[in-house]
Amino acid sequence: MPRGDTCGQFEQLVLTAILTLDEDAYGVTIHRKVQELSSPKSVTLGAVYVTLDRLEEKAFVSSWLSDPTPERGGRSKRYYKVETAGESALRESMVASQRMWNAVPKKWRNAWA
Repeated sequence: MPRGDTCGQFEQLVLTAILTLDEDAYGVTIHRKVQELSSPKSVTLGAVYVTLDRLEEKAFVSSWLSDPTPERGGRSKRYYKVETAGESALRESMVASQRMWNAVPKKWRNAWA
């Protein structure tokens, strides 16, 4: 599989956040969800935006600007949506993770639970 078709662990977190947020997926909410998913590890907003740009370059996500709102001083929000390629990459990553988890001896899995 070409490198552009795979996603790393942090990209998986960002894709998962976008999927769970659905129509409310924009920078701040995505950051909040990624922070929740990666807890107790801290995540910067900048790391999320860099990853969103990379995912968009890979065509795993697409984005668009909302209409400007008075609450944001007339600025728009950039919303994100996971595309088919992103869903496929995330699914493949999850399947691989599940295979790895299943390969771990049961005594270790119980100790980590």
